[in-house]
Amino acid sequence: MKYDKILLTGGSGTLGQHILKSGLVKNILAPSSQEMDITKAEAVEKFFSKNDFDAVIHCAAMARVSECEQQPEKAVETNIIGTNNVVAAAIKKGKKAVRFVHISTDGVYQSTKGNYSEEDATVPYNLYGWTKLGAECAVHALASFCIIRTRFFDPKNIKYDEYAEDSYTSQIPVDELARAIAKMLESDFIGVVNIGGGRVSDYELFRKYKPSIKPCKFADIQKKSTVKLSKDASMNTSLWKKIQGQHK
Repeated sequence: MKYDKILLTGGSGTLGQHILKSGLVKNILAPSSQEMDITKAEAVEKFFSKNDFDAVIHCAAMARVSECEQQPEKAVETNIIGTNNVVAAAIKKGKKAVRFVHISTDGVYQSTKGNYSEEDATVPYNLYGWTKLGAECAVHALASFCIIRTRFFDPKNIKYDEYAEDSYTSQIPVDELARAIAKMLESDFIGVVNIGGGRVSDYELFRKYKPSIKPCKFADIQKKSTVKLSKDASMNTSLWKKIQGQHK
């Protein structure tokens, strides 16, 4: 389905910027946090009332795990209350259902055994995951929504010099996620979908983009980290593959 105008929150972030630059989604409104502070219900309602759009891509979030642990109130305010404010304004928008694509995280799963499907229990292992799960709960109040559970990275910005060869995810390049979001925006799918690649170790994944990185063990990284990390956050993406097959 085509939309006349789409609201993008979090347009200044890595994912938001890739969506904007990709050209895959047309007619985007991407307000700054000064133009629409999602943590202020009045500001969100005001922006919604002054602008006309029929779809929302909600990327705005406090996403750094360490920052969420250090500033739990801000994490709750941004990720849960902020999402609730956007959802409430979308519901109030009126006459027809606003299509709502919400970017969540693989961190809503326990992330210890891997191969998590959309039906598996959601038991986050850190505060960030809990706040994103809270945000998902708000999104379920909408009539037309798609919750994307995912993890992405920027191939041009591989931060560290070593990665664990025994830590696994299904994360994908940010440009691939941007394409997936464009697909799900136009899909009539309603519900939760895991979007990612196959199960792969961090070392095997990132050395493709930064050959100089060295392998290490998950336990060594966890010892150095101030927050709890995921051992195996890989996801079952069979539903995503099915959706892709239906919309080729």
